[in-house]
Amino acid sequence: MSIPSVKGTRDFYPEQMRLRNWIVDAWRRVSLRHGFEEYDAPIFEYLDLFTVKSGEEIAEQLFRFTDRGGRQLAIRPEITPSLARMVNAKIASLPRPIKWFSVPRLCRAENPQRGRLREFFQWNVDVIGPEDVLADAECIFVAADFLRELGLTPADVTVRIGSRPLITAALAGSGVPAERMDAALAVLDKRPKVSDEEFDRLAAGAGLSAAQVAALRGLQDCPAPEALPAATAGLRGAETPVRRLGELFGHLRRLGVADYCVLDLRVVRGLAYYTGIVYEVFDAGSQLRALAGGGRYDNLLEVLGGPAVPATGFGMGDVVLGILLEEKGKVPPHVRAQQVEFFVIDAEDGAFGKVVEVVGALRAAGRGAEFSYVRRPVGKQLKEANRRGAAKALLVRADGLSLKDLATGEQAETTLDRLLTRV
Repeated sequence: MSIPSVKGTRDFYPEQMRLRNWIVDAWRRVSLRHGFEEYDAPIFEYLDLFTVKSGEEIAEQLFRFTDRGGRQLAIRPEITPSLARMVNAKIASLPRPIKWFSVPRLCRAENPQRGRLREFFQWNVDVIGPEDVLADAECIFVAADFLRELGLTPADVTVRIGSRPLITAALAGSGVPAERMDAALAVLDKRPKVSDEEFDRLAAGAGLSAAQVAALRGLQDCPAPEALPAATAGLRGAETPVRRLGELFGHLRRLGVADYCVLDLRVVRGLAYYTGIVYEVFDAGSQLRALAGGGRYDNLLEVLGGPAVPATGFGMGDVVLGILLEEKGKVPPHVRAQQVEFFVIDAEDGAFGKVVEVVGALRAAGRGAEFSYVRRPVGKQLKEANRRGAAKALLVRADGLSLKDLATGEQAETTLDRLLTRV
């Protein structure tokens, strides 16, 4: 009987594992140089941790189960609620700002599509404590710096930045009552993803009139933060979010990543816990799903039983990112193929014992070394060395060693001591 992998999951053969590790290593490297500390949490939590934050309807999107003690649990679909729970548990002793990151494995009961799977890895970066918009700017900077490190330029990716309070003010100013606000925001979040006709239909279903939709479109299509004061003149509640957006773009210019960023007030984010500036990262042609998304969530710790503490952060999944990197040709050769530093070859009969000794010495010194399990002619071992991605072949004879550069074909005599001491 052949049992396939579960739909919406991935098997990571060595070639896929190299790409995954390359991405995760870059996530971790960028996080650390920006001053973030790594954390993790259990892969399953109490179901209430997610329903308190996102409502009972989220339960249908989770892999949930009842344990032998009758407790309602769920495999984590995201790690931000776990972060809030952990911070709440030690809030009095944690120095601020709290700058943490994580790379969790997450599961969601999704309908698998291109760029959306049921199991994936996600980079989470969060700053807890500061209310200043500089914390939002730093998170965007970290995301852009990572994309830049992997060779993705502003011609490849765009960070689209919006403001949930500004859109909420516009909805209130157009007459949308508080009890219909969440439904209206959920519809506006779909605008970039659907046709104009479909958006009009969804807006009407949420109780928005044609006049309200036209006014909201006018604001959402504002081209730049400099145009916002004129576009929001007389709009009650707009002054603070407009000022914060201006400050944000000023910080992004000073940090050197403003060319990655654009104002896009169509971005409001679907989750209700966002309270301030929000953003999503897309490929420049918008052919793929979002690479990343985040924003300010100042109420989450309080909702989960802790104090009112400002917080902001983002998550970036590996699935869409991997697709984009492949499409743009940004995956380097060493990730695509196995790399071996030395392939050690017995170049004459009776030399295999010495091959094993040399391999042991090289590995003990921290050098990468491989060899063939099967005794075969030198030519076939050289072919194996090339197939294994070796940089150099080390040919072992009773009277000495020869080092062959497999890229240039150059070969020269050497000694084991020289190889072990070379920097």
